[in-house]
Amino acid sequence: MSFESEKPFNDFQHFARGIRRSGDFTINESNLLEKYGTAMMELYNGTRKPKTEEEKVFVKQITSDEVVTDHNAKIFKKYLQVIQPRHLHRLCSVGNDDELNGNGFMNGSSDETSGLD
Repeated sequence: MSFESEKPFNDFQHFARGIRRSGDFTINESNLLEKYGTAMMELYNGTRKPKTEEEKVFVKQITSDEVVTDHNAKIFKKYLQVIQPRHLHRLCSVGNDDELNGNGFMNGSSDETSGLD
């Protein structure tokens, strides 16, 4: 049988509450990752050699940039994409320190300098 492993796959570093509760995977995907993820990770890292034709196809599709057609490879690629560091894109910018402290916020004009008493 393909992707046999003695222990279930857990990645508490990226999913502190577990893969199932992360919200990134469907129920079927999380079940497959928990059941076969250890073997998939070993195949991906090269610490395990493919035993079956299905595992050979998995390794070929994971390591290449071609279109992924294997169901297991699709899910594992999705896993790899989810655990990548995320880049933050801010929609606003923060001004300099003078603007934050109130100095020069309104082009240097305030009630104190306007002469209104």
